[in-house]
Amino acid sequence: MALYDLPLEQLEAYRPEIAEPDDFDAFWSTTLAQSRSAARAPVAVPVDTGLARVKVHDVSFSGYGGEPIKAWLSAPAEAAGPLPVVVQFQGYGGGRGLPVEHTLWPSVGVAHLMVDTRGQGAAGWGSVGDTPDPHGSGPAHSGFLTRGILDPHEHYYVRAMTDAALAIDAAAALPGVEASRIIVAGASQGGALAIAAVGLHDAPIALMADVAFLCHIRRAVDLVDGDPYDEVRSYLAAHRDRVEQVFHTLSYVDAANHARRGRARALWSVALRDTTCPPSTTYAAFHRYGELGGEPDKRIEVYPYNNHEGGGAFQIKKQLEFVTELLAGAV
Repeated sequence: MALYDLPLEQLEAYRPEIAEPDDFDAFWSTTLAQSRSAARAPVAVPVDTGLARVKVHDVSFSGYGGEPIKAWLSAPAEAAGPLPVVVQFQGYGGGRGLPVEHTLWPSVGVAHLMVDTRGQGAAGWGSVGDTPDPHGSGPAHSGFLTRGILDPHEHYYVRAMTDAALAIDAAAALPGVEASRIIVAGASQGGALAIAAVGLHDAPIALMADVAFLCHIRRAVDLVDGDPYDEVRSYLAAHRDRVEQVFHTLSYVDAANHARRGRARALWSVALRDTTCPPSTTYAAFHRYGELGGEPDKRIEVYPYNNHEGGGAFQIKKQLEFVTELLAGAV
């Protein structure tokens, strides 16, 4: 893929205005409070996975509206005391998968909570899911972006982002987890959910967001000629009179708006040939990160020749270094 977005020197200075509703904070405060009022304590059941060095719990916690969300909690089998935890969210279409897929963080002495994504986990690329989304929708394009698109109270990603924020509550209450050292991570859709979780919750000490989805959504819809963003274009091609209403709803789930409220130290990554999540949309959110959260330390790794796969194992290595330094107090 050839370069198609802004050149790097312009990306590094790209700070566009992004629509944010006046009631953004009130909307999210009310949404989270309503869901927390319906929440129950998380349940963690030990499971035998055949992994001799990793202990695994099958977790169920309360998400949006008190609805149950599944997750896997994995930790080193020999761990005696509470551990830092990486709370991770999955990419578009993926679920929590199987426990054998999540051994990286336990192998370095850190607990790991792999959170399921409601209504997803049958994308065909692996990572099966176990959490239904019991909500219906008005007319919508296939996929998730236009489910409930005419009202933020009904939009799919409001539910998913509420689940993400409440996953932090659950992680802090789980056995063997050190509640004061929660790190949030994700790539693509998972990156957007991680950014939202950090913007909505003040407990996490760090964020790791890779090739994040749902950033500067209106620009992404104009740039991307393919799904998931093409779901919005296809919807508006039919509903020609709903353009501003659609983008108003999406402004509540735009990760660039959530990023402004981030308070945790952050490691981001971007791929300059990413045709799924354009680099300018990532930079738009990255530059806004922490504006309202005290301007925490942040940095971004750039992969000039990669598409949506981003940095792959090279970025994982950067994350391991970041977490090691963070937990040692050196970041």
